[in-house]
Amino acid sequence: MQTLASAHSGLAPSAWICRFAPLVPRSGPVLDLACGSGRHLRLFLARGHSVTAVDKDLSGLSDLGGAAGLERLELDLEDGRPFPLSDRRFAAVVVTNYLHRPLLPALVEAVAPSGLLLYETFAEGNERFGRPSNPDFLLTPGELLETARGRLRVLAYEDLEVATPKPSCVQRIAAIC
Repeated sequence: MQTLASAHSGLAPSAWICRFAPLVPRSGPVLDLACGSGRHLRLFLARGHSVTAVDKDLSGLSDLGGAAGLERLELDLEDGRPFPLSDRRFAAVVVTNYLHRPLLPALVEAVAPSGLLLYETFAEGNERFGRPSNPDFLLTPGELLETARGRLRVLAYEDLEVATPKPSCVQRIAAIC
């Protein structure tokens, strides 16, 4: 039997996100930033969370129709305007394979008390494997740790080279407010 999280033909949810998903406060709202085809929002919807999905292009969510608990926001997060959700707090802020440094402080601020920041994206060294290779889109060593320092308690952090889903250099953090 297929679940909402596995029925979509896109990539499976990140093992990092799946590992920490059980720690997200039950039924608390989740923000999936730069959600793409929605692999993580599908995971959290299936776990009973309401999800705010944000992306510049939401066409990858067309199969979800009017899914209960799903709020879709088609926004260009890099247009220079302030973070549009600065007045809201989430039980989890989930970001994978996306980096726009001006948003980092606002994303930390969007984590509700007892909520989690779950972030995983490309890091320096990834240029050896192809895209992204532009330093603007690659985390520097310890950058996610610095983002959380003094504001969140780090549960886990990695800065490493991985083989799956494709060879790449990544940085990951799970941090609680």
